[in-house]
Order: sequence, then C-alpha cells, then structure tokens
Amino acid sequence: MKIRVLAGPNPSALSPIPVNNGEAYPIASELFEGKVVVYIKGLAPTSSPDGASLLDATGYFSHSERASTTWSIQVQGCFLKPFSADNILFGNTFDRPLKLPWGTSAVLKFMNYIDPTLEHDLQSTRKPWALSPLIATMPYFAHRRRDPTLVKQIEFPMKKPLVDDTSELHLSYTSSSGDTNLSDSSLDKLRDLPSSRRSFFSKPEHRRLVTFGPDDSITTDFCYGFLSFTPSPNSPGGNGRDSATGPRLDIPGGLSFDLGRYWDGQPVRFVCCERKGDGPDEVGDQPWGRTFWCVAIEMVDDDEDDDEREEEDGNGRDSVINSDTISTDNGADDID
Repeated sequence: MKIRVLAGPNPSALSPIPVNNGEAYPIASELFEGKVVVYIKGLAPTSSPDGASLLDATGYFSHSERASTTWSIQVQGCFLKPFSADNILFGNTFDRPLKLPWGTSAVLKFMNYIDPTLEHDLQSTRKPWALSPLIATMPYFAHRRRDPTLVKQIEFPMKKPLVDDTSELHLSYTSSSGDTNLSDSSLDKLRDLPSSRRSFFSKPEHRRLVTFGPDDSITTDFCYGFLSFTPSPNSPGGNGRDSATGPRLDIPGGLSFDLGRYWDGQPVRFVCCERKGDGPDEVGDQPWGRTFWCVAIEMVDDDEDDDEREEEDGNGRDSVINSDTISTDNGADDID
C-alpha cells in the first residue's frame, strides 16, 4: 500500500501534491486563494526544489511543541468574498456511508472533548460528515490584515512551527452598532493563546462578530497526534513494516483502532467549507455548503499506482503521481 496526498479547491478538483519537504502547493478558486503544506510523520519526503531552504518534516517534528504530532496540514490564504467566521467550517466529509468500528461512541466522546464545537453525522446513510467552525477548532491560527502599513505578513511556507497570533483580529470585528475597531473588546484578552481563542470562539455569537474577506490573511496548522497514517514497530505484527492497511487511531485510555480494517477505499478528506444555508448558492443536497479548499489522504495499491503512471507516460505526460505518492513500507518512523 502507498499513501497519496492530494489537494485542490474542492473534492472534484484534486491533484497530487508534495509531502514532507515544506514545498507549498497553490489553491485558487472564485472563493479562496492560498497555499497548502502537508507533513506526515514516517513518510519519505518528496524531492525538494533546487536551491530551496524550507522547513522539512524532520525539522517540523523535531520542534518540542510538535514532537507528539503525527501529521500537519498547513494553509495560508484569503477568502475572496466576505464570510462570517461562524460560517467557515473545517473537518471531514465523505461521499458514502462509513463502516464504523466497535468503540465508535468512545471515539466521538473523545472528539467532542478536544473540540466542543464539533457537529457531526458520521452514521449518516448518505454522506457522513464532521465539521467545526475553523476559528474555534484549529490548534494554531494566525490572522493578519493584508495591509503593507501594518505588521509584516507571516512567511509561508514557514521556517518554524506556527504560533497563535490574533493581534490584528479586532480589525475584522464588527459589533451590532457597526464599530469595526473595538480596542476594548474581549478579543484583546485572547493573549495569542490557542486555548483562549478556542474558548472565546466556541460561542456562536462571538464568531458572528468576525468577518473574513479579501483583506484578511489566515494561516492555520491543523496538527494532532492521535491519528497515524503510517505503522509503528509496535503495531500488531509490525516489525517496523506496513502490517496495517490504513490509518490508526489512538485515544487516551489505551483504546487503539486499526482503521484500515474498516477502510472501504474512501480517502481521509479534510475540507474547509461554508456552512449549509438556504441561499441560491447552496450546493446540491449535501449537508455542507461550498468548499473553499480540500486536502485528501488516500491509500492506493502499488499496482494501481503503477497503472496510473504507465497511463500517464503513455499519453506523453510527466508522472506527477510518481513523485508525490509515497510508500509506507520503507522504514516508517516510530510514531507512538
């Protein structure tokens, strides 16, 4: 089995992207413009661009504040139209029902513990989903106004892990009276701490007071350590090799799930999307709105990947997938 990472403006427009070398992949649509960087612990990096001086996976995971994480999806960009922070969601969406493992209730309790704003219907018989307001769920979030007279923009790709920065967020704050620059608002008390930000924006009324648009640059790092996409030497029958057939979930209390046993071929899809509403721009009958960007992590058979490369070579095209599909059985790191 091999792991392949794809990204794009929506699930229907995804392309293979570089992994673990710090190279940013551009994403652009009529709703969002930005770049994405992906790190997955235990995978060999895609070849770096000549002369590049980027933070690779080894450098990222070696930082003490990221040592326990197993993956990171970093995005920087701006929304090209104004959207309320309450209507910008992030999470997972699926195209067909899931085969849920024993212990799902414990997993859901754990998910709600780390993110009280999470809403989901993972038992849906049509299109399961699990989504939270982006500003309240992101482990690390930084905001800058796109104004050259203000503080310098955050470098991206980053040369060190992102830290929370909400120092200019008050410029995107609008009260019921229309005041857009409230220096004495509760936003000033966030102190650039993720826990303070997430607690403050856990309330819908606070999220509705913030609007993001073309003048706002958002940088996020979605990183955790409870989901592993590569096996560890301690996995059943592991010996450091790929004994599992897919991701593994480890939650506090000793519960561990080999999700590969329940995998039906669907990618693990992370999306930033609009909250479903009743407007004319709503997308079909799916439970979420328009997509701003999407990153998908999928498992593919070696033979499938070889067939795709042969087809591309036969059509006279360079094989993008060849460089951006990474085998999981070439010395994965211990991620426990």
